[in-house]
Amino acid sequence: MLFTSPFQPEPPHTHGQEARTAVLLCNLGTPDEPTAAAVRRYLAEFLGDPRVVEIPRLLWLLILHGIILRTRPAKSAAKYASIWTPEGSPLKVWTEKQAKLLQGWLGQRGHRVKVRWAMRYGSTSIASQLDALKAEGVTRVLVLPAYPQYSGTTTASISDAVYAWAAKTRALPEFRFVNRYHDDAGYIAALAASVQRHWRTNGRPDKLLMSFHGVPARTLQLGDPYHCECLKTARLLAEALGLSKEQYAVSFQSRLGRAQWLEPYTEPTLIALGQAGVKRVDVICPGFSADCLETLEEINMEGREAFLHAGGKEFHYIPCLNDDPEWITALCNLAQQHLLGWPTQAAPDAAALQASRAAALALGAKQ
Repeated sequence: MLFTSPFQPEPPHTHGQEARTAVLLCNLGTPDEPTAAAVRRYLAEFLGDPRVVEIPRLLWLLILHGIILRTRPAKSAAKYASIWTPEGSPLKVWTEKQAKLLQGWLGQRGHRVKVRWAMRYGSTSIASQLDALKAEGVTRVLVLPAYPQYSGTTTASISDAVYAWAAKTRALPEFRFVNRYHDDAGYIAALAASVQRHWRTNGRPDKLLMSFHGVPARTLQLGDPYHCECLKTARLLAEALGLSKEQYAVSFQSRLGRAQWLEPYTEPTLIALGQAGVKRVDVICPGFSADCLETLEEINMEGREAFLHAGGKEFHYIPCLNDDPEWITALCNLAQQHLLGWPTQAAPDAAALQASRAAALALGAKQ
């Protein structure tokens, strides 16, 4: 009986190659197309992650495959279709642009690094990008999530995907992980600048609503710092804008199922504001670094309708940071900080590499 190794085959190794460094910018993921079939594949992977849904596994799989994946994909596909662009999913488009810009920003500062993007769920997976980087000779990888606030449901799941790839890989690169940057000065400044630009053009609202993605409330009691980090981001942004406590509010969106999630919920908050006589509300989603279904459809379409139907007169959605230069600069500073100690700004010593290769060949190496 032949023995099958549990590890993936290694790419060919050539002695005398320079050590290479990469930054892997990771976002959540998106269906490949706005169809029920594509959404079903995506949701099966996303909602099948135990980091995302923490209820007894067998019970959840019965609910997921017996009910949710039979009813939700068609409805979600219609929502995706409403925000789809000629280039594809907005989340994919923006994440790819961010990676390209980050590559350029770091290059201008003299860093010899490769920047790639990946999705935790769906196509352009973390594993596929790590495979590609390894084949290109990368030996050091900085994993940079697109989530400013840490959560076990998002940031930790990215680490899980990296570890799962590592468990099948014989020769591992060095890894570093960015866990959070919810209070990073550059990130807060970029958010504040985006709000101020919007206000210079459109005037100021009666209330600024900061909407973050929700998670089950029990995660807070179980030790997840996400809620606290969202509130700190909101406080720092309000301070940067010079807002009083009466001029802004914080809410949580995208609730799934009937369990209690972090409150207050975004749509009921918008309805309450409209019913209370608030004429204009501006909404920003600081936890999303790129516009996606949850911002473009859930907030800018559904949230807008809820507020106006409840008596509000004017609704403004302030876009995510996307490819904003101030944000890319902040992202570059963040990456640079976590690259410290790796020789990314030193040119390779060609003579030393050639000598090393010659010595290896003299000792019997094949290439």
